[in-house]
Amino acid sequence: MLKIAAWNVNSIKARLPNVVEWLNEAAPDVALLQEIKTVEDTFPLMEIQAAGYRHTAICGQKSYNGVAILSRHPLTEVVRGLPGEPEDQQARYVEAVVDGRVRVASVYVPNGNPVGTEKYPYKLRWMENLRAHAEGLLRTTDLPLLIGGDYNVCPTDYDVYDPQGWAGDALCRPETREAFRALLWLGLTDTYRAFHKEPHRYSFWDYQGGAWQRDLGLRIDHLLLSGRAADAVTACDIDKGPRGKEKASDHTPVWCELDL
Repeated sequence: MLKIAAWNVNSIKARLPNVVEWLNEAAPDVALLQEIKTVEDTFPLMEIQAAGYRHTAICGQKSYNGVAILSRHPLTEVVRGLPGEPEDQQARYVEAVVDGRVRVASVYVPNGNPVGTEKYPYKLRWMENLRAHAEGLLRTTDLPLLIGGDYNVCPTDYDVYDPQGWAGDALCRPETREAFRALLWLGLTDTYRAFHKEPHRYSFWDYQGGAWQRDLGLRIDHLLLSGRAADAVTACDIDKGPRGKEKASDHTPVWCELDL
């Protein structure tokens, strides 16, 4: 059994005590992190390794973005950076094979706001590059595939506390949802929805306006599984515990278990 989680930590250095505490308590075999906001040389490897994660793959950037894979098992075939836009300097994608059993990727999809600037076409272009890369992986790999992280997409109105108020936001626009569905049409499964049909379950709550206390959230962190991985999944949920901690990230982990 492998437990795999995705969590936008909103700065690994600022959240390190919370991250280490959660790793020790939740004990995922693999943690896919987003917005680590540091380069590999300054990533807190000592503390992460002391928590049992001796294998890491990091694609970092100073002060912004950054993704990582933390694993209790060996990592091979590491890919840093999403193919398709060679001049892109933003650290948003890292991929690896875990223990020869499953291929995983940690993704941090661009936010895309404000719509009407170059940021929104970049988001849609990045998502198309992700779709193309995922399609290639599904054609060429025999391993189960999990692509997890902060997609900055509310797939449906069920995934946002105020659908009308957010309709024009880059996270909820029809073009964004269409790009997310294009990933699902490859045969990938939105794992949380495979287990939980109820509306208004969230993975992100803004720091402003008492959003956490009032449960004004968004479900934008997703675990997408290939057919072989979906056949092996036994559980999936959102762990709200870390969001209630002092100095919390505005996101909370999403996890699943695979019988591999």
